[in-house]
Amino acid sequence: MILLQSPSRFLLQILHDRLLRSLAFSPLLPFYSKSRIKQSLDNYSSSSFFCFNSQDKGVDIDCQTVEFDDVRYHIQVAMRNPKLLVLSVALPLPPEEAVSFDGLPFGAIEAIKAAYGPVVQILDPPKDGFDLTLKINLAKLPSDEEQKNAILLQIASIREVVLGAPLKILLKNLSMKTVGPEAGQPVALVHRPNESFFVVPQADKVTVVYPMRFLDSIDIVLATSFLQEFVEARRTAALNNAPACMWSQSPPPELKGAPESALTANAGFVTFVVNPRHVEGKKLDRTVWNLLTFHAYVSYHVKCSEGFMHTRMRRRVDTLIQALDRAKSDAEKLKKMVTGPSFKKLSMKDRA
Repeated sequence: MILLQSPSRFLLQILHDRLLRSLAFSPLLPFYSKSRIKQSLDNYSSSSFFCFNSQDKGVDIDCQTVEFDDVRYHIQVAMRNPKLLVLSVALPLPPEEAVSFDGLPFGAIEAIKAAYGPVVQILDPPKDGFDLTLKINLAKLPSDEEQKNAILLQIASIREVVLGAPLKILLKNLSMKTVGPEAGQPVALVHRPNESFFVVPQADKVTVVYPMRFLDSIDIVLATSFLQEFVEARRTAALNNAPACMWSQSPPPELKGAPESALTANAGFVTFVVNPRHVEGKKLDRTVWNLLTFHAYVSYHVKCSEGFMHTRMRRRVDTLIQALDRAKSDAEKLKKMVTGPSFKKLSMKDRA
């Protein structure tokens, strides 16, 4: 099973590059040798799509990129202070039913402070066109190598920290078997532009429902077939410990009370039932990420299936064309054999 990765490779590569360059020009090298720094710089510079003037002189960075589900990043680094990075994040546009505060999911600010501590400062207001702007101070990273890499991975996983904050709160309550005022009521959480999925928290379980929507008619057919097989695969003995999974063409009863505009789905509804054992210890972060990116996961496999079928069709067409070419050449040879050499009858005048 292919899973989308939480850390953004775009962010992680810039963070590593800035950290290595700041160490390369520092008189104190507590953890890196000169040869290791040069090797790391060579690797990152050769594999990166960012341009550097030379290995001994850095340049300012002002880059933007877009990830799946319309999450945009803008990162800025000035060489006059290379240990300070400004990261702006634009999240998917939330629908009306989704709960948010100042453009961010509820619990996002607290999640950022808990994940990054003094390394990251939230700038208010954010830059124009973005929902969140962070100032990252690499000088405040811990000296321990493992802790340093863990925080860099967390910064590169800012998408999961922010968008997954409300889902993580609800699943934490499940692990502690406590319920809030929203118990039994569907809570809408954004995961795609103008689209949300629903979480119904209870004391002993959390039900997660996805209205599956696709624009292309072929994608709708493939996604419907894929989801039905997905539910059947869950019933195998090897997946007994996985969350229960259901698919239905109509909205499940758990969505009673949800806005009518949010209950339209041309590929049906997928329901997962999460139990306390699925969010114990380190399982919590993995469960949050898998639930948060489930629609992207389905879209990925739908597009892969479509591409595979197109490849098979092209191969089949090539085979048929080759067969037709062989048949054509065989027919021409047969025609020559049947016709044979031709002779012209000469008249008396031609003979003379």
